[in-house]
Amino acid sequence: MLLRNLLLEVPGVVETRGDLDIEIAQLVTDSRVKAENGLFFCIRGLRVDAHTFAHQVEQNGCTALIVEYFIEDSPLVQVKVENVRSAMAYIAGAFYGHPARRLRMVGVSGTKGKTTTSYLMKAVLEAAGLKTGLIGTTGNMIGDKHMPSNMTTPDPVDLHKCLRQMVDEGVEAVSMEVSAHAVDMHRLDGVEFEAACYTNLSQDHLDYFGTMEKYFEAKKSFFMHGAVRNAALNVDEETSERIRRDLQVPCLTFGISADADVFARDIEISEEGVSFTIRLQRLEEMPISMHLTGMFNVYNALAAASLAMIMGIDKEFIRKGLESIRNVPGRVEVLDTHTPYKVILDYAHSPDALENVLHTVRAFTKGRLITLVGCGGDRDHGKRPIMGEIAGRMADFTVLTSDNPRTEDPAAILRSIEEGMRRTDGEYVVIENRRDAIRYALEIGREGDVIVLAGKGNETYQDIMGVKRPFDEKVIVQELLEEMHHTKE
Repeated sequence: MLLRNLLLEVPGVVETRGDLDIEIAQLVTDSRVKAENGLFFCIRGLRVDAHTFAHQVEQNGCTALIVEYFIEDSPLVQVKVENVRSAMAYIAGAFYGHPARRLRMVGVSGTKGKTTTSYLMKAVLEAAGLKTGLIGTTGNMIGDKHMPSNMTTPDPVDLHKCLRQMVDEGVEAVSMEVSAHAVDMHRLDGVEFEAACYTNLSQDHLDYFGTMEKYFEAKKSFFMHGAVRNAALNVDEETSERIRRDLQVPCLTFGISADADVFARDIEISEEGVSFTIRLQRLEEMPISMHLTGMFNVYNALAAASLAMIMGIDKEFIRKGLESIRNVPGRVEVLDTHTPYKVILDYAHSPDALENVLHTVRAFTKGRLITLVGCGGDRDHGKRPIMGEIAGRMADFTVLTSDNPRTEDPAAILRSIEEGMRRTDGEYVVIENRRDAIRYALEIGREGDVIVLAGKGNETYQDIMGVKRPFDEKVIVQELLEEMHHTKE
């Protein structure tokens, strides 16, 4: 496609140098990639300014650059823009033929519940007969086909490439997680959502945003600038009102509160799941019996139901979709262990998420509640003692271990978690090696106990000193149980 045509809808083009009527064959974000007739985006990151790679990408075949300042000694065509990240989003959309415009886009925003709500929404849309794609933390999907992804919300080039593939394979609607990082980094600029919801706000990602206020403002901005045509807000989340009062689009509220447009009544929570009645303000009601358990999943179901109502989905399809989901990968996922105790995998890696899952599991724990907890390196340090305190207060026994230490010293991370643990009377042990820690938890498990492996969920790796090593806890648990069985023989 001609560079000139790729720029037609890009806002903030300041000045250009060179012939815009050149053919662009590839969009490039990695300067090491060989890309004949490539267009390279000179992104200024926190650590690296990609403008410095202009000569390298020239040698690798690129013929044009998107820049925020001109590179005086480069012979390549240059387009100076106000924001390279935003320009990349618009250009990627154009390069792949604006696939989002041919799809019914549904966005799920919030600290917790994005993954489960997106899965529930996908199930509802499929129950209504729509071929549906999913984009999120657990990877991307077209129907039942999985496609790996390493971001909750992909970068614009990967995103539009994925959406193009979805269109080509007949997808009609997409259920998509929308992270605050993606909004702040302009990954979704130019994409319009038929409907989007806001689930909640709790402490996370302060390593990037610095303050909870900046974190909230990033989430709020998603709804403020025309990207969302219809909003669904959790009325029981106190920050929702700060979004609703500035909204310029139709809004449907949901929650347990009676003043919500869509609300739940007669809630019953058990080990097997949750049952409740969804009511739409005195107009109609819908009994729901889900396989997923926990009050947080009532909210996730209400979010999905609200989005579906906005989209005109019949209530019978909403009920069928919500009830069809038996589990969501790595979200309160009970593993098939054939042991007298239960082993549950959960992605909880923030204080609020950990507290929610432990509160839910406690309700059906007949013996001891044993939790395995760690915190990621190079991320929000402030949540570490908070999570230690929550584990110490809510679990009968805690195993402190590594999560993804990344480039940090695992022992230093564990000391921070211990600070909070010591504020409680909770019993605990520290075992840095996560595999050894899981083995210890399995070895002390007794009949009626529930072991919660928190933090990694369905991740299949452990990131240590910049190297991602294979580490799938579903596989690890089975391997350890087999080893323990053979040891006893």
